[in-house]
Amino acid sequence: MNLDGILEIAGVTDVGRHRTHNEDNIGTDASLGLVLLADGMGGYKAGEVASAMAITTLLEELKQNLNKISPGQVDEGSGYSRESLLIKTAIDKANSDIFNTAQSQPQCAGMGTTLVAAVFYDDRMTVAHIGDSRLYRCRNDNFEQVTVDHSLLQELIDKGFYTPEEAKESLNKNLVTRAIGIDSVVTADLQEEIALPDDIYLLCSDGLSDLVEDNEIHATLNAYGANLQEAAEALVQMANDAGGKDNISVILARILKPFPAKKSWYARLFDWF
Repeated sequence: MNLDGILEIAGVTDVGRHRTHNEDNIGTDASLGLVLLADGMGGYKAGEVASAMAITTLLEELKQNLNKISPGQVDEGSGYSRESLLIKTAIDKANSDIFNTAQSQPQCAGMGTTLVAAVFYDDRMTVAHIGDSRLYRCRNDNFEQVTVDHSLLQELIDKGFYTPEEAKESLNKNLVTRAIGIDSVVTADLQEEIALPDDIYLLCSDGLSDLVEDNEIHATLNAYGANLQEAAEALVQMANDAGGKDNISVILARILKPFPAKKSWYARLFDWF
């Protein structure tokens, strides 16, 4: 499904004020409706190897396979769209590649990466995520976090040890409980959502979300939303102004108009019954 003219996308990644190199990576393909963000971790520069491998693998796998399927078809066995299953398969491959590299190359031992990935199709979108990189949605002036962090802090919140307000002061913010490449098998959370014109989707690493409050992000999108590139750059600047203690990555994607899949005559006939 070609989405040229459907999505407006802007992305920025920045080293921040305290790191010597950038372990975040981003990737986009507007025609395929793909937006990808990864935040690497590991030994010296190994994190950026892991995040680059994840983004490269997903882009290659999805570019190769998305155009081979009919948009929006549901897999009867799993109940997921075929787009969702393609993302899952690509993540499994990335996990295997990164894990095997970490096992075979001493300088990469222990490397891994978070991931948040979204694909748009047939007036819908699928988001897949692992770790604490996030996807937010701004719709009709409502701003909400769609993903739920895979982190020790989120588990403690879920179990009632912290309130969300107390969690902001915790020292355990960056301890993820799930990441690509750490184990031989990883499970991504998959969510399928309706996508509407004028929606703005924000993907970000924790370099933004740890330092800039959600209400401040929302206000910035309202102020700069007419220009997504300016909005993305403003968000990165806000994180740097707040200390810039980590790498900062932001992707913004706006839906410009509806994008229903074109159905075959057989499918249209079937819809009548």
